[in-house]
Amino acid sequence: MTRLIVLHDTLFTWAERSLAAWLLPTLARLVFAGVLLTYFWRSALTKLGDGPLGIFRPSDGAYVQIFPRAMEAAGYDSGQLGVFHWAVALAGTWAEFLLPALILAGFATRLAAAGMIGFVAVQSLTDIYGHGVGGADLGAWFDRAPDALILDQRAFWVFVLAVLVLRGAGPLSVDARLRARRAG
Repeated sequence: MTRLIVLHDTLFTWAERSLAAWLLPTLARLVFAGVLLTYFWRSALTKLGDGPLGIFRPSDGAYVQIFPRAMEAAGYDSGQLGVFHWAVALAGTWAEFLLPALILAGFATRLAAAGMIGFVAVQSLTDIYGHGVGGADLGAWFDRAPDALILDQRAFWVFVLAVLVLRGAGPLSVDARLRARRAG
């Protein structure tokens, strides 16, 4: 039995030292790209206004998604909302494009992933308090049902992003190239 324990310890110590530093962040970026990248980019596309200057004029849909109660109170006329609402809708739209792109490229990955964690938190709170998501869609931890849209799914999203915050982008990234250039 002692030999098995020694073998176990030797094998997994080697794996942790040799693989974890590059494999975990690389897989986290791959999972993010495969599962969440197009989700956020498609969501951002729904927030763009018309024409080439639409990146500076969020669509009514952006305001409905981000400020559902304020839009309802304004009769779904975004012109009734103020500069604060415009700035938040614009920042949210840009964040949905830029932060995932930074993670994909592996550039400023830790900051981008931290920003995405904040984005997911605000998104979740907006879904719960602004859009009234509750019940089975909200879910509960330790309830035998792993498929709730908010608490279950977004916990996995945040976990993947936390790996990137703590471990960085990995060797296949702009961050790694910049670090190598500085070192050498």
